[in-house]
Amino acid sequence: MEQRHLGRTGLRVSRIGLGTLTWGRDSDEHDAADLLKVFWEAGGTLVDTADVYGDGDAEYVLGRLIEGLVPRRDLVIATKAGSVPDPDRRFDGSRGHLLAALDASLQRLGTDYVDVWQVHAFDPETPLEETLQALDIAVASGRARYAGVSNFSGWQLAKAATWQLAVPGVRTRLASTQMEYSLLQRGIEREVLPAALDLGVGLLPSSPLGRGVLTGKYRHSTPADSRGASDHMAPFVAPYLDEAASRIVDAVATAADGLAATPLQVALAWVRDRPGVTAPIVGARTAQQLTAALSVEALSLPDEICQALDDVSAPVHRYPDQDWSTL
Repeated sequence: MEQRHLGRTGLRVSRIGLGTLTWGRDSDEHDAADLLKVFWEAGGTLVDTADVYGDGDAEYVLGRLIEGLVPRRDLVIATKAGSVPDPDRRFDGSRGHLLAALDASLQRLGTDYVDVWQVHAFDPETPLEETLQALDIAVASGRARYAGVSNFSGWQLAKAATWQLAVPGVRTRLASTQMEYSLLQRGIEREVLPAALDLGVGLLPSSPLGRGVLTGKYRHSTPADSRGASDHMAPFVAPYLDEAASRIVDAVATAADGLAATPLQVALAWVRDRPGVTAPIVGARTAQQLTAALSVEALSLPDEICQALDDVSAPVHRYPDQDWSTL
């Protein structure tokens, strides 16, 4: 698998990442082992997790598979901290919480360091400089090699990245930002992606297949074994089952037919090769599903197909994104 630099850093990662959102919950250790083995054998290196996935079980399962199945040195492990199970405060970006969460993640993962440590979301109740100082401490102490953020809006990302760049050699530059991005969700193109491109922050798209909808599996019905049919994941899929999404999915299917490819391959290739993207994070339930996703390595979309997909999925971005004099 082709490798790409993560943002404006020297870290290279596979251009498809493996997500672990369902590990320890919907995917047991046996399933996870199959997924990790398929990913590694295909040349994949970037494995993304978080301290809240499966209430910590995702990290624990991944930790059990390191060394026993895949050498630690062959993986780029990215995890996150900052989300908390508190209905009154969903995110805690305080220095104390973040560093304690990192130590707990390292213990579950059974490793001395993570390659990329990410703040899971912006915490409006904590000064941003305090949150970012936790990243500096983590890198300076060797517990993290690189740092990033997740789910930051455009101004939040720009402020954080600029703050870190203001004192080079002391503060850790942001290597990455993880955001949802697909043909069904292009909102980050308004401000987040331009900020990331300008500041040299690599984009790690989550849900690059539109929460599974872009595979075409929901075009005519909801498969009984799909996320859309499960009690806890159905609300996650539902927003992308409307008429507007259906038109985009139909266009993807038409493009796939013309390329002798699958809708999954077309949708994933589109987001993988967008400007600023380092590596889409793919979550799969079975090794067969993951193998299908990894087969996109051989596909590059023709410019005409990309333009057609751009047009059918284009979000409405007018003022101030366009020249005001043309409006």
